[in-house]
Formats: sequence, structure tokens, C-alpha cells
Amino acid sequence: MKVLLVGSGGREHALAASIAKSPLLTKLYCAPGNPGIAKIAECVAIGAGDIDALLAFAKEKRIGFAISGPELPLVAGFFDRFEAAGIKAFGPSAAGAQLEGSKGFVRDLCAEFGIPGAAYKRFRQAEPAKSFAASLGLPVVIKADGLAAGKGVIIAETREQADTAIDEMFAGAFGKAGAEIVVEEYLEGEEASFFALTDGEAVLPLAGAQDHKRAYDGDKGPNTGGMGAYSPAPVLSPEVAEKALEKIVKPTVAAMKQRGTPYQGVLYAGLMIKDGEPKLIEYNCRFGDPEAQVLLPRLKTDLLAMLIAAREATLGDLKLEWSGGAALTVVMAAKGYPGDYAKGSEIRRLDTAAALDGVSIFHAGTAQKDGAIVANGGRVLNVTAVGGTIQEAKDRAYAAVDAIDWPEGFCRRDIGWRAIRRKTTDQG
Repeated sequence: MKVLLVGSGGREHALAASIAKSPLLTKLYCAPGNPGIAKIAECVAIGAGDIDALLAFAKEKRIGFAISGPELPLVAGFFDRFEAAGIKAFGPSAAGAQLEGSKGFVRDLCAEFGIPGAAYKRFRQAEPAKSFAASLGLPVVIKADGLAAGKGVIIAETREQADTAIDEMFAGAFGKAGAEIVVEEYLEGEEASFFALTDGEAVLPLAGAQDHKRAYDGDKGPNTGGMGAYSPAPVLSPEVAEKALEKIVKPTVAAMKQRGTPYQGVLYAGLMIKDGEPKLIEYNCRFGDPEAQVLLPRLKTDLLAMLIAAREATLGDLKLEWSGGAALTVVMAAKGYPGDYAKGSEIRRLDTAAALDGVSIFHAGTAQKDGAIVANGGRVLNVTAVGGTIQEAKDRAYAAVDAIDWPEGFCRRDIGWRAIRRKTTDQG
């Protein structure tokens, strides 16, 4: 089977690495891909958002299965367009992708079907939004309703911050995504990511993960797209995972079917967990980034077969197999990220680092120039390692980080601290 994978980041590199192992695969294309992906797939210079060009390429190459890594194409109708052209695709329809494309849509669905989440209201005017925000106390969460490249969520610690966030969103800080906003209760607890595959009816839970959003050690600094992750996440105990499945994910899939917009694909639930009870923060309609980089190295089942089963509504026949132990990934970012950063600095000794035991390096924001690998984004590399424990995976990942020669980059040095602290506490 010829497969087209869309995207260019670390998530797509991890997906490509897993798909490339499948005996079902005859040829893997990636658009646009990156230098790391180019070692295992044929990269095509088509942007992830150019659905017309992607579709024309897929027809020309007689692609048998198309997969979108990022959310933007899915929200824009990637699945619908490919299926209408007779090319099977993985992911939700545009109607299903509203679970990520509209924060208000998700909250309305939770309220209607009794799915645990935050108190909220939707607004198109500033003053009522400010009044409601004040009624919720502090901190309070202000969200742009639409997609804002992961930047449309403000956790306001003061009334002034809340009012400013509301004014800036309505003034166009996030473009059309902020034409409507959601003001919601701040949920306390510990965050984790829960993943499941669904074919619109059957739900197949995957492993959980936990990421680190803040830029610097100790969870300090600005929010980012994610500075590292690990799997499994101890806070997602089997009991908590079962509650997330039965109280949140399965009711959501049933609700989407009941509404006439059945959801197929991967469903990524961002959870807040307190006293063993999970609540939904938000949904994503694709694999996480950097969570995919720790989930997929642990997966022993054929990923491509799983994705096809979601499309063919045969998920109920699948049994998943995971490797024991753990995986941890460290994001190496360009200095200055998530603010202004420079591009073009050379990254050396990647092969040396990748040769270490249990280590994989996924390219997230790189380019090739004059035979060298250079930085071409904010989050540039995902240095991933597997091990018997979180601590072992961490030690291996940081040994690989230290083997890489890139003075213009930085990373957090405490990825996995929650899991390691919990383990130490449990042992007394």
C-alpha cells in the first residue's frame, strides 16, 4: 500500500518511523516532511495546508491511504476531500474535527451530555465576558474559540490580565480564532494526556502521557508547544484511565454519533486530574506533539494496521501490545523560543547521539543546507529514549542530548520530574 503522510514536525517523524515498519507498506511519501523523515520516506515539497495540491499528488501516485499529522488540514476538510475523491484517509471529518477546531463546541457538548469539565460561557462581546470572568474568581481561563497554533489560551492570575486577554482577543490578537471566546473555570490538579482510537463506535484506548508546557526547569517561564514528555504517566493509573474512558471519551464518541457527525480517528483528551477524578480540559483531533514521540516507540502493534482499522470500522477486532518500561523525550529548542529565535545554526553529532542505546532522534524543525543539518524552527529536535523505568529513559535521553553539538539550542533538564518524584514518594 502507498501511504501519504502530511506534516513536517517531530510528531510526523515519529509517525513515519512507526508506519515504515508495517508489512502493509509498499511506499511512504511525506509532504512536506523534514530531513529526518527523508531518511525513511520520500519527501514531497507540498505544504500541509495545500489540500488541492496534496489531493492532486495523491491521485497521480495512486495513494492508497492518506494521513494528516497536524490538525489544520483536518479542520479544513482533509478527510472529506480525500474520501470524496475515492482515496481512503485517516482522521475525523471537518464536522468531527470541531472537537479541536472550536473550544465552545466542546464545552457545549460536555454540558449537553454530562461529560465532566469546567464551568464556562461563550462570548462575542468584551464586557459580558469580563463580568463572567470576574464571577469565576482567580485564576480564570480565557480561550480563543478557534485554532490559534496552540497559543490561544490565557490563564489569567489577575482581573487586569483577564480583561486584557479578552480585549486583545476581540481586537484580533489571534485573528479569526478569537472572534468568539470561551471564558471558563480554572481547573486545579495535575494534567495528563489520554489517547484513544475510534472508528465512530468502538473505542480503543491507547497509552497515556504527560508533557511539560513551560519553557524552563521547575515549570517556570512562558507556555510552549511542549518541552518534553514521558509515557506512561503515573497519574493516569489504570483506575483513572478507566474513568477517563468511561466518563469522558466513550460518551463523547457516542454523542458525536448521536448528533449525526460520527468521529473517526485519534481522540486526544487533555485531562486535569484531582483526587483520582479526571475532568476534560480540551480535545485534540490528532496525535499529540511531543506525546506521539513517547507513545509510538512503546507501541509493538502495527500502527498502519491500527489506523486502517479506524477507517474501516474494524477496531473491535484489534488487541494492542505495548513494550514494558517507559519512554521519555526531551525537546531541544532554539534559544529565545517561544519568543524570537534565530534560524540557520548548524547541529552536529546527531548520528553519534542516535547511536546510543535505546535512543531515537525525531526532527521537529530542521532543514538541510550544504550537506549539514540546521535549525529551522522553534522546537527543533525531540531526543527520545526508552528504558525499563522513567529514570532510565531520562538518563539515556539526556546522555544523547549531551552528545549533540548545538550551542544555539537549549532544553529543560527536568523532564519526568513528576513521575520520578511520585516513584520516590511511593517508595517512602
